[in-house]
Amino acid sequence: MHLAQLNIADTKYALDAHEMKDFVDNLAPINAIAESSQGFIWRLKDEAGDATHIQYFDDPNIIINMSVWDSVDALKSFMFKTHHRDFLRRKKEWFNPIAEASYVMWWIPEGHIPTLDHAVEKLKLLRDKGDSPAAFSFKNPYSADEYIKSKSLAV
Repeated sequence: MHLAQLNIADTKYALDAHEMKDFVDNLAPINAIAESSQGFIWRLKDEAGDATHIQYFDDPNIIINMSVWDSVDALKSFMFKTHHRDFLRRKKEWFNPIAEASYVMWWIPEGHIPTLDHAVEKLKLLRDKGDSPAAFSFKNPYSADEYIKSKSLAV
């Protein structure tokens, strides 16, 4: 099993605004770090090489990021032990708080690439039901084995 993740953010300014310049200018370097990180498998991107201009939600200020990793630990290592963490610390400069969960993780079969529709369903599931083997956060990271077991119990 591989780990899929979706996160969304509500930008304070348009991506081409001066206030977003440092964030936008660092998308390529941070994405390069992700792609070279141990455990990285795939990330959503458009022709420009990132996902910030992929509009899924009605609100143009909601940007998305989706990726696939070989484990929760691999994703955590990228997020919190690379230059990415410096940008996490600065998120209040660029993003409005989101009252509900703004990210979700779930297990997928190896070789599967998740769709945005499926990812948003997982985010809604987490928001509606809380952490479960089917959709979870870093607070309660369910293992792939727990997910598989929960699926076999549901049959």
